[in-house]
Amino acid sequence: MDTNNGTPRIKESSTTNAEVGEVRWAPKKSIWYLSHMMIAVIGGYLTFSWSAFSVFIVFSGVTLCLGHSLGMHRRLIHNSYECPQWMEYVFVHFGALVGMAGPFGMMHQHDLRDWAQRKEQCHSYLRHGQRFIHDGWWQLNCDLHLDHPPSFVSEPRVKNDGVFNMMERTWMFQQLPWAVVLFLMGGVSWVVWGISVRIAVSITGHWLIGYFAHNSGHRDWHVENAAVQGHNVPFVGFLTMGESWHNNHHAFPGSAMLGIYKGQADPGWWVLNALRNLGLVWAVKLPEDLPARKELMLIDGGSSESHVKKTSEDCRVIAALNGG
Repeated sequence: MDTNNGTPRIKESSTTNAEVGEVRWAPKKSIWYLSHMMIAVIGGYLTFSWSAFSVFIVFSGVTLCLGHSLGMHRRLIHNSYECPQWMEYVFVHFGALVGMAGPFGMMHQHDLRDWAQRKEQCHSYLRHGQRFIHDGWWQLNCDLHLDHPPSFVSEPRVKNDGVFNMMERTWMFQQLPWAVVLFLMGGVSWVVWGISVRIAVSITGHWLIGYFAHNSGHRDWHVENAAVQGHNVPFVGFLTMGESWHNNHHAFPGSAMLGIYKGQADPGWWVLNALRNLGLVWAVKLPEDLPARKELMLIDGGSSESHVKKTSEDCRVIAALNGG
């Protein structure tokens, strides 16, 4: 489902409203996050080792790139490329390991926020509209309950899939097999750093990028009549696997490439492009493949068509391995 021109999983009625609602403490969400944060702070200090830190770096990179960026976001939510079913399952599993939600939870959270931000006005929870600390408490520990919310209806391909439904029911427990493996390989320190430190940093980092990407930063594009504009956060393009190029994403949400201009680091795209070269993914959508949006305007002084846009290209690593 290409969400370039709307949020088709969100179904509105005559009473649907994106502005009026109440933010309430979400016990399950808050306890999950704060528990991992406490283990990360205390246990991380007590069990630090360079090998455990290396596990944190590698496992974070895999789950954020293959899982959150390629699996949950670019594939499951936006369907910006096609791949074998087994690969989608693996990527979405890694996305669940990031620790924010299962596949349906991630789709619902994303689509509700996307739908609301396209309105002329929306609740401040949905646009990161509070001050820094206030917004952090809301986003990391609370949920918004709209008085008149839209309904969320996933496409049958996902809704009726037994594996995705299992992942949704068990997304928290999917950490356990990996915790066992890490314990057998490196002991308690590997579990603390490979599970709790990783989850705490990933969830907190996701909120931080969301906060800044919806409040300040560089923009080339403006979406008319939208309550919220996306902003690029360039200095973390590499760390976020390209997800911080948020103005680009607001402009071209169906694009598999997020860092669309030369010089915009997008590791998620590098991996996806390599998989395309290997024939493991196909039907990869770029900005030029998406329908025109009448509400999308180029900002004066922003990037123009003379700006060099990136395209699908031969992967240098694969070429080198093949002796090219």
